[in-house]
Amino acid sequence: MSIVTESPRGTCVLGGINNVLSALYKVCPIYHSGPGCCMQTTAGESGQAGLLSSAYLSSVSLPCSNMLEREVIFGGTDKLRDEIEGVLEVIDADAYFVLTGCTAGIIGDDVIGITREFSSRGLPVYPIITPGFMGNSLLGYETIFQTLLDEIVEKELPLQPNLVNLLGIVPYHDPHWTGTLEELARIFRRLGLRVNTFFTENQGLKEIRNSSAAALNIIISPWLLKGFAEQYEERFGVPYIRFPGLPIGVTETTRLVRKAAGILGLDKDKVEGVIHEEEAYVYRFMESIIGGLSWKQFAVVGDAATAVGMTRFLANDYSFTPVVTIVTDSPYREEDRQRITDQIMNLEYARPPDLLFESDHYRIMQKLREYDQITLLVGSSLEQEIALEWGIQCHVMAFPVSDRLVLNRTYSGYRGCLTLVEDLFNNL
Repeated sequence: MSIVTESPRGTCVLGGINNVLSALYKVCPIYHSGPGCCMQTTAGESGQAGLLSSAYLSSVSLPCSNMLEREVIFGGTDKLRDEIEGVLEVIDADAYFVLTGCTAGIIGDDVIGITREFSSRGLPVYPIITPGFMGNSLLGYETIFQTLLDEIVEKELPLQPNLVNLLGIVPYHDPHWTGTLEELARIFRRLGLRVNTFFTENQGLKEIRNSSAAALNIIISPWLLKGFAEQYEERFGVPYIRFPGLPIGVTETTRLVRKAAGILGLDKDKVEGVIHEEEAYVYRFMESIIGGLSWKQFAVVGDAATAVGMTRFLANDYSFTPVVTIVTDSPYREEDRQRITDQIMNLEYARPPDLLFESDHYRIMQKLREYDQITLLVGSSLEQEIALEWGIQCHVMAFPVSDRLVLNRTYSGYRGCLTLVEDLFNNL
């Protein structure tokens, strides 16, 4: 019997790929799918990410071959060819990626052959064979970066020792992705580095092409992009570091900065000077509101990076009591689960929280009901139900966020933690 997940936190792999492409400047996805996939994948992911959608192409404006019964029986390659020809005439983009829905994947349309007809003419049209049933939206993030590595990234570029690639922050699936990338880029630029975020400041294909010249890949995730990072190092000699959670607050952000600076061999005095200035800025505000936010016993529900980052900040930096942390990702490798477990269980606080890996909303709610001592629940819009039931504080920050607008707000980095404390206080 099939397993049904109540209120899944994300869409299919097709939706994940669409979100990443939509966040890249002047990139056009072309769906080879049924007519509903464009709207449903957009609404199911970016529509639940703080109400922020792509400003270039999204939802019903995405080009699609609109496969119907005729294409299922006779094949849809002719219709796809016509669709691509039309898109090239009316949409100005730096690259066009053909995405396959479940229908095209089931009947086996030769999408690669069709796209090669265009690429052989020097046109930037690339295939991504990803019917939605292959996995979830996080797999989509990994899949598109693998495609970019194979198709776009240039080889044999000279090393730029002050250039780094910032990876692991998933557009839209992390509702605060824009602000988080901007804050982390701000910090690294203070160290004298240039930062490829790929998704902010109109970055796009140009930065992807020159990313092989970087001195370091910085992956902000406990488990994403393992194979990609290893291939990058093997092909281009670009090493990587993995920071296993969102760096929220002084303790974790300073740990990230020192880790990256050590690998890059940056001037230690300059690095420590930046750290001192950033920490002093945060502590000046923290000192002014100490005692303003009363002690809490908290639970966290969210994706792995959010769960790790929020648990460590509230316990280590703010001395709240961790009760339970529920990770809604499903990392398959045991090493990834162990990495997440180590980060959540090894806190400065004397008692670690209970830890659960669970994506089904019903079982999450049942688990939370075992802890009647919780006074602060950090999670998604889905967790507001139980917070209202108990009359406790609920802070929404993890996907899905469907009841508030998020533009460039972040809780990560040095300054992001000040926004978090503000929101916690204002939401009492």
